[in-house]
Amino acid sequence: MTLIFSGNDFKYELEGVMKLFIPAKLFKHEFTDSYVTVEGSFAFFRRKRGKKNTLLYVYVKLGEKNCHKAELLNNDILDYDNECELILSRLLFKVMTKLTDKQAKWGIITGIRPVKRVNMMLSQNMTQDRIYDIMQNRYLCDKDKIDIAYKTAKTQSEILSDLDSRSFSLYVSIPFCPTRCSYCSFVSQSIEGCLNLIPEYVDNLCREIEYTADIVKRLGLVLDTVYFGGGTPTTLEADMLDKLMKTISGSFDLSHLREYTVEAGRADTITPEKLEVLKKNGCNRISINPQTLNDSVLEQIGRKHTSKQFFDSYKLAESMKFESINTDIIAGLLTDTLDSFKNTVDKLIQLEPENITVHTLSIKRAARLNQEENEEVFDNPASKMVDYATKKLLQNNYQPYYLYRQKNMLDNLENIGWCKPEKESLYNIYIMEEVQTIIAVGAGGSTKLVDMKNERLERIFNYKFPLEYNKHFDLMLKKKDEIEVFYAE
Repeated sequence: MTLIFSGNDFKYELEGVMKLFIPAKLFKHEFTDSYVTVEGSFAFFRRKRGKKNTLLYVYVKLGEKNCHKAELLNNDILDYDNECELILSRLLFKVMTKLTDKQAKWGIITGIRPVKRVNMMLSQNMTQDRIYDIMQNRYLCDKDKIDIAYKTAKTQSEILSDLDSRSFSLYVSIPFCPTRCSYCSFVSQSIEGCLNLIPEYVDNLCREIEYTADIVKRLGLVLDTVYFGGGTPTTLEADMLDKLMKTISGSFDLSHLREYTVEAGRADTITPEKLEVLKKNGCNRISINPQTLNDSVLEQIGRKHTSKQFFDSYKLAESMKFESINTDIIAGLLTDTLDSFKNTVDKLIQLEPENITVHTLSIKRAARLNQEENEEVFDNPASKMVDYATKKLLQNNYQPYYLYRQKNMLDNLENIGWCKPEKESLYNIYIMEEVQTIIAVGAGGSTKLVDMKNERLERIFNYKFPLEYNKHFDLMLKKKDEIEVFYAE
């Protein structure tokens, strides 16, 4: 399909809306005032400014079908360019909905943080009715998605209002896994191919932790949460985990720490020895993630563990009395059925974990499933799965506390973190809503420096892969000095 832009260059925004309906790999672009010479399917976007009003016009030819819509905008309106972009996006959305019969429930909101819009409106003391009106009519969101976004924002409100501007969170990246899942695009490596890298990686990571702690001390920042992610942190042996966690406790002041999470992740990496290490070093929240409790689906996606291993690992963690256990599941996995997904949701709820995170399958370019171009991925009951999970979790006294979206997500859906009352993960809220500095250490880590008062946000990126992290470590380490520069401004 060809996207044609006349009198505007809203390429990014309009392409984002089009991706809700048509795979992005089919797009090409032209900047011209006519579509008469274009062959095949196309979308034509015109902005034509007159003396008093601007004509905004969308015409789409999709196979043998076509549709067009237009709207006039007063030239004197505030924020003229943004309004033009918004109107063209709405026109395109309505045209494509008619041509494809596809219902994109988040409307023209294509960004990853829809809750951020609701939080902003709440901070302006807007009423619930006004917020719903804007989300429905300005952004074309369905009511059920507005409901979940509003509930999420309300859950977050007290936590966000009580946030210390000098606080920060520490993210520790362990980019290793037993095997690589078929849907995964994270910077992670299977353990078989990189065993020789791990000892040096852990040594360097300890050095980076110590170096970062010195910066934090000079700045007088207060450590709020610690989060071990990956990869699968428990891929490391118990002695290496112990070394890392002792380095953190020996380098940072943990007296104000409110949350310490380690993604145990995969059941095939969990042992009593590793959980004992986590517990004695201050970890109070862990993730044990089955993704599905259907063994055939687990095998299909490349997870080398069974549902029984998950239950055994969960019971072990439960017996050690961690304050909070999270379990992740994914809606839309290849070969999974609606009935099988319902079974997964029901069995997890019976365990009564403090957190349940419901992801929707997102196929990134780096994921194996995308490389295999398996068309089954794009024809599954993901939307019905998410609806079922939402209904059951609300019925069982879980509340949504963070929500985000990803590119290439099935059915324009979302990922939602659910929790029992007062069991929110602080780190997940902070990073999704971009309200607190997150200092990242390790390969693939992305430090996010946040100055809410002056509305500043800057990022510092570590090297992506363990090999280059080790090879260029000293050079990368000096980039941490940018943290002091940011806080000095």
